[in-house]
Amino acid sequence: MTDSAQTAPPAIAIRDLQKRYAAQDGTEGTLALKGVSFDVPQGQIFGLLGPNGAGKSTLINILAGLVNKTAGSAEIWGFDIDASPRNAKRSIGIVPQEIVFDPFFTPFEVLENQAGFYGIAKRLRRSKELLDAVRLADKRDAYARTLSGGMKRRLLVAKAMVHSPPILVLDEPTAGVDVDLRRQLWELVTQLHEDGVTVVLTTHYLEEAEQLCDRIAIIDQGKLIANKPTRELVEMAREKIVRVTVDRDLAEAPAHEAFVKSEKLDERTAEITYNKDTMSAGQVLALMQQQGFIIDDVTTREADLEDVFVQLTGTG
Repeated sequence: MTDSAQTAPPAIAIRDLQKRYAAQDGTEGTLALKGVSFDVPQGQIFGLLGPNGAGKSTLINILAGLVNKTAGSAEIWGFDIDASPRNAKRSIGIVPQEIVFDPFFTPFEVLENQAGFYGIAKRLRRSKELLDAVRLADKRDAYARTLSGGMKRRLLVAKAMVHSPPILVLDEPTAGVDVDLRRQLWELVTQLHEDGVTVVLTTHYLEEAEQLCDRIAIIDQGKLIANKPTRELVEMAREKIVRVTVDRDLAEAPAHEAFVKSEKLDERTAEITYNKDTMSAGQVLALMQQQGFIIDDVTTREADLEDVFVQLTGTG
């Protein structure tokens, strides 16, 4: 990311965003968003994470113009979603979780129709270029209903990009798809990002977010509970695990007050969790040797985003 990207206005600016859904019985409805505020920097892949029901989809639907907010403000590429809704919508492309297009149109027709909805003149449409970009040029004239699941996902990305928005939002794009398709989708997203598109991603695959995202925000129960560069977020996990194989059978897991947790995995292997702020793996091994164990093998595991997610949300 360049210095100019760091100093540029945010791609998306959200301030004290609230959404309360009305209850059918006349009582006060559910408050899905409870005053959420954050910026999405230009030129980044930004992760928006949270457990099911945290409020992620509500927030995205507000940006897409599908849900009306209760309070607060949101700007997309500098355009307020209330004061300049048309410009705001032209600045963002949404790839939804659900596969939504007419199955009786061809991929080319799907893109042409979508471009027409945005009022793009025929001579300015990019349908062929987009089909090439998502590797569907050979399916241009096939019925959309005959496409595989992976092809349909890629067509949704192309559909979201027909009006050349500077921001692309992908809502759980790899949920329920196989590993090969996930790889294809992320190659496509990475290419769009390299071409200058700001990408907002929601995913339940934490490893995916850790590998792809420059920055991650976590929402839980309608509140923003973290918003940091990915590496800083991972560093929030203070616990580390060392797996130790010893020279004799273990009657029980090794115990010491300095250990956060100790678990016997098999007759000669134990996993010990410790706080890396207060001790090191070497100190763990020294404590075990003091108890008479001879160490045959050692492996360690660094904290990752999943550890932080569980720590912050309490969600396994």
